[in-house]
Amino acid sequence: MPRLKYASVVRVVVILGLFCLWLQIMLSASGGGMYRDGEELMNSNDTSEQVLALVPPELHKYLTVHPKNSSVNSTERAVSKNLTEIRKAIQRSNEAQYIYNEDIYGPVQNDTIIIAIQVHTRLTYLRHLIVSLAQARDIERTLLVFSHDYYNEEINSLVRSIDFTKVMQIFYPYSIQTHPNEFPGLDPNDCPRDVKMQQAIKLKCINALHPDLHGHYREAKYTQTKHHWWWKANRIFNQLECTTNHTGMVVFLEEDHYVAEDFIYMLNLLRATADRSCPQCEIISLGTYLKTYQYHANGDKVDITPWHSSMHNMGFGFNRSVWHNIMEIQEQFCAYDDYNWDYSLLHLSQNRKNQEKFKVIMSKGPRVFHIGECGIHHKKSNCNASSVISKVQKLLQNAKPYLFPGSVTATVTAGGAKHNKKLTKGNGGWGDIRDQELCTNMTRIGRELRRYNYYA
Repeated sequence: MPRLKYASVVRVVVILGLFCLWLQIMLSASGGGMYRDGEELMNSNDTSEQVLALVPPELHKYLTVHPKNSSVNSTERAVSKNLTEIRKAIQRSNEAQYIYNEDIYGPVQNDTIIIAIQVHTRLTYLRHLIVSLAQARDIERTLLVFSHDYYNEEINSLVRSIDFTKVMQIFYPYSIQTHPNEFPGLDPNDCPRDVKMQQAIKLKCINALHPDLHGHYREAKYTQTKHHWWWKANRIFNQLECTTNHTGMVVFLEEDHYVAEDFIYMLNLLRATADRSCPQCEIISLGTYLKTYQYHANGDKVDITPWHSSMHNMGFGFNRSVWHNIMEIQEQFCAYDDYNWDYSLLHLSQNRKNQEKFKVIMSKGPRVFHIGECGIHHKKSNCNASSVISKVQKLLQNAKPYLFPGSVTATVTAGGAKHNKKLTKGNGGWGDIRDQELCTNMTRIGRELRRYNYYA
């Protein structure tokens, strides 16, 4: 190739490379429109006619994906917020603690059921969760608290469009989105996950001296989930004005859950059963991972058993007295080398001084279902939400004669050797001292806010 022609080709390649780099930087600066680690805002309009047929027409609005206006003016108005604007919006919202629809459904009472929903970016699943919540009896007596670790106007608009009960949004302020190039996000000077400790020390990366128990270094996308759950619980119990004297149940859901129409009824029934038959039952679980579901015409069967993370972490709830028990040994949660919040809670439960492990009362006929086919622990190539949702809808339709049971029959079980085995070590991913300190500070800050009657 002639030298002049070769030089021209090289210049073109360099220019294209610089343009791509510039475009990537500009898009990254927009913050609200980009997703790291291959994430995308899951917001498909693949809801099948079969699914829609079982959804009341007045609730179709929550499933409607509105096409983006392609006009220049509309595009300019819809430019994603940059990180500074997102941080300010999060701060304003967290300070305001605004409760939507309070004028319609009245203020939060001390015994109001609070439903805490952890939200990331799976908008399609969130739409179906909202539809299921809308069909639950007595939902208008609850407070829905949506806790977000990703600020997105489309998600916000959906949540704020809810008109069937009181709604509050809280925003996890230490997210990867708002800290993309620094801890708790991924700092450029963090150690690569699989580098050996000796090599990490030579590299002089920030966390070289703090790998996890498996010798791996932190991954922000995994640690965020535990941080978010802990912050959300602290926020609800320790910081919100409306929960200052709250003594009722707080039920924990996630964006890819789906509830039965009698899940609130069952929550109250299980609570009454526990008060009568199992005063030491601190936790109520409405979901189950059993392979077969048991609905009975003569009343539901419920188990009373030691709480276990892998069995009772879906649609579970507890009240402030249980939270106080957790707070007494909260360091067990924050120091435990496991990036899973539920296994960290199990470790805490198994290390209560002079006390038994948390006991749970759970229904064998589940009222909360997992519909998420994709996410941190689910990497299926086919992520069609409709197929799973359709199965859950049909199951609940067939179980309809057995919903709202007049009574339940409780059985005390030991839980089995597998689930009673004491944890000897965690799953790792939580060896970094910065994660442990951030976790501990969330509790410390919450206590200080309560002490001085100030709410951030």
